[in-house]
Amino acid sequence: MSIHDVKTGDTTSAIGDFEVPPTGSSIHTACARDDLERKLVRKLDWRMSIIIVIYTLNYIDRTNISNARLQGFEQDLHLVGQQYATVLSILFVGYTIMQVPANMFLFWLGRPSIFLPSCMLVWGAISVLTGFFTGAVLARFFLGFAEGPFYPGSLFLVSRWYKQDELALRVTVVSCGIPISNAFGSLIASGILEGMQGKLGHAAWRWLFYIEGGITMFVAICALFILPDFPHNTRWLTPEERELAVSRLAKDGHGRAETKERTSTQGLWDALSDWKVWGFVAAYIAQLLGQSFFAYFPTLSATMGYNTTITLLLCAPPWVLSTLGSFALSRYSDKKKKRFIYIAASNAVTVLGFVISICTMNTAARYLSLFLMAQVNAGYMVFWGWVNNTFTGEPAKRAVAVALVNALAQAGNISGSYVWQTQWGPTYRYSYAVCIAAIGVSTAICGGIHIHLKHLNEQIARKEREDNESIERPMTSFRYLV
Repeated sequence: MSIHDVKTGDTTSAIGDFEVPPTGSSIHTACARDDLERKLVRKLDWRMSIIIVIYTLNYIDRTNISNARLQGFEQDLHLVGQQYATVLSILFVGYTIMQVPANMFLFWLGRPSIFLPSCMLVWGAISVLTGFFTGAVLARFFLGFAEGPFYPGSLFLVSRWYKQDELALRVTVVSCGIPISNAFGSLIASGILEGMQGKLGHAAWRWLFYIEGGITMFVAICALFILPDFPHNTRWLTPEERELAVSRLAKDGHGRAETKERTSTQGLWDALSDWKVWGFVAAYIAQLLGQSFFAYFPTLSATMGYNTTITLLLCAPPWVLSTLGSFALSRYSDKKKKRFIYIAASNAVTVLGFVISICTMNTAARYLSLFLMAQVNAGYMVFWGWVNNTFTGEPAKRAVAVALVNALAQAGNISGSYVWQTQWGPTYRYSYAVCIAAIGVSTAICGGIHIHLKHLNEQIARKEREDNESIERPMTSFRYLV
């Protein structure tokens, strides 16, 4: 057969069997893009690191009441019975009310660099005023009202910048404000409570609110100039960086639902009608109930019998180890692209700590139990990476979903405030039993979500195989992280 007898279609097919090797220019372009992406991520990491400081102060201003309790807060305000628990829990009422509308507003406004520091200024001012004000319940309600927008807003901000396999570690960076605040908040409190008693005629616990609230307001002003907005409207990005920031997320699957931008109201309906959101809500309610010991950590440390200063100093090491454990677990979770197994492992270690505290009043054993209990933070942070991963590519829905999960789950914090009743101390066996049950329920619900998402991944893979003949195929195939 002569060459002239070969059909055009056959020639095309034959040519298609050979791959054209990449040219030098394309390799150079890819390397340049990788270098620019690394520089962009480093720049983002430095900017986002201010959120660690903000969230540390957020949690310090929320929990400094537990440190003040050791130095006359209840006595000076004449709180009896369950009134202290009410002062604790009322914060979460205001906290819950604000979260969903605040995140919807943030999505509409598109300026987290202005909105989040503004909220911070308000809660810092309220914290300062708490030291002057005797109506603790009212002050705590409005403190929760002002603090409510920050955590879901910061998670939404982070999720708009990072890829799926970068997210859990960055959520941990944001959320490590919790163990850092528990560690260094206790150290700061021990110094203030020890050295400021009677200064200018004020009790030391009042100075605790004055000083920590003032620091919060100062950092809020700094944050106005540091925090980014979203990839499309951050002013300090170069045009090349802005284009890369958008394109790398689209390639990662963030663009799968963004063919038509949806409004905040549509995002609200999308979130309310998705049962995955309600699954995460249920799991998080139980998880927060199991983590209710956070607010009583100085009280649990005090059961070892030391004075106020030593008690607060002993609170720090468990949270330092918790921070290191959280980074390690989150980094490994991102590397393996798995979520549930690491949440379950973290919860198992926490339950072991609860069991030790139930079984003995030995000082060394109870202190060891505090280290194990604090490790719950690692799974907690992986959990939030999982929530954000699950709603990747749907910004309006994700803004509402993150806020909805965090808001409704505060029922766990509200009920958890009443778990650690004084008459159950110093062993707190009943309290620990409640926490063990709650952690077990949370882990079981997460297991159900894990199985469902695996099933959805199988459906997506099956549909892609069926659509193999389609001309229009997606650039990347989305998969839920499980």
